[in-house]
Amino acid sequence: MIPYRTLFRVFLRIGLLSFGGPAAQISLMHRTLVDERRWISEAEFLSALSFCMLLPGPEAMQLATWVGWRLKGTIGGLIAGLFFVLPGAVVVLALAALYASFGQVPLVAALFSGVQAAVVAVVIQAVIRLSRRALKGWAHRGAAVLAFVALAGFDLPFPAVIGAAGLYGYLTTQGSTPPFTGTRPWAATVWAVGVWGLVWLLPLAVLVLAAPSFYADVAVFFSKLAVVTFGGAYAVLAWMSQAVVMDKGWLTAPQMMDALGLAETTPGPLILVTEFVAYVAGYQKDGWTGGLWAALITLWMTFAPCFLWIFAAGPWLDRLTKMPRLSGALGYISAAVVGVIAHLSLWFAAHVIFGQIGRLDFGPIHAIWPQITALRPLPTVLVLASTYLLLFRLWGLPWVLALAALGSAIGVWL
Repeated sequence: MIPYRTLFRVFLRIGLLSFGGPAAQISLMHRTLVDERRWISEAEFLSALSFCMLLPGPEAMQLATWVGWRLKGTIGGLIAGLFFVLPGAVVVLALAALYASFGQVPLVAALFSGVQAAVVAVVIQAVIRLSRRALKGWAHRGAAVLAFVALAGFDLPFPAVIGAAGLYGYLTTQGSTPPFTGTRPWAATVWAVGVWGLVWLLPLAVLVLAAPSFYADVAVFFSKLAVVTFGGAYAVLAWMSQAVVMDKGWLTAPQMMDALGLAETTPGPLILVTEFVAYVAGYQKDGWTGGLWAALITLWMTFAPCFLWIFAAGPWLDRLTKMPRLSGALGYISAAVVGVIAHLSLWFAAHVIFGQIGRLDFGPIHAIWPQITALRPLPTVLVLASTYLLLFRLWGLPWVLALAALGSAIGVWL
């Protein structure tokens, strides 16, 4: 038997070292849990990873939660999931507080202008990496292109684009699910849905009914986000960015890019960018107490559903991972996510490179339209340099971020 203190120690260490996005985090867990500790087998790890990729939410955090649940039940799942997230959440909260207080100091603002340029390169790199893994044929490539056009050219809602891709994949995939063997764990699933549904939705209901409108809006928005976060954090960043910048006015586009740049350099899942966004929005509304409340609400609404998905669906893992239609749906969702992230890179690049962004509205076409005369030379050079260093020279992300920030500060000073 594995003691709880050992489980706590191992997942706290993983949480502290989980830099570099989901691929690096999953590799770290594989090395620790399969190769070194031998707590689960290779086959179990890969099956659980496939299962977590079928779920909305950060797959690395949910994989950690599943392993804890597999080893020590619900308490083990809570220990593993919470301590995978908490180190990064504490760091992001501290950085958000510093940013909200000092982000408008000229030198700090210049440094973050360089970070924004590097973020464009980071998102382009994400498009390339995911496309290599997700685009397995012409049909998947077509889904990616259609998703990009739907978002960039027609301003269609992100959930509708992802839902359409998943539905197409489900309906067009051939194959039958093998017969179910063993007992059906309905009781465990119903119990988990009831308990964790209340844990998630009861605070949401209280906030909607009793909290000031801003905090209720934060709770509802990030609860919706938790349900549609298929394909990783980048998949929803375009929708979240446009919603918090253009629809709600909580942040500016540069602030949104600063949020992503800081989240890229901290441990834990990239979806912790939502905590940063909420803190800055709350700080601008009600000072540091508003930022703290908004950040805590966002963390709850982002991660409570993750425990619901794992504890409710975990007992059915073998069954779910052997369903061809679900795998087909996931394949097309992943392909569409490539188009979604490509749209995000276009949106970020336009707001970094051009000082003024307009709109093109012509019949069903609705798209951003940069003002060519508002081209910003220094950010353009920094975007190109960051992309070259990250993609072609294979520099590490921290070095690229630091160099872009320093270049921006020197350029503004000169």
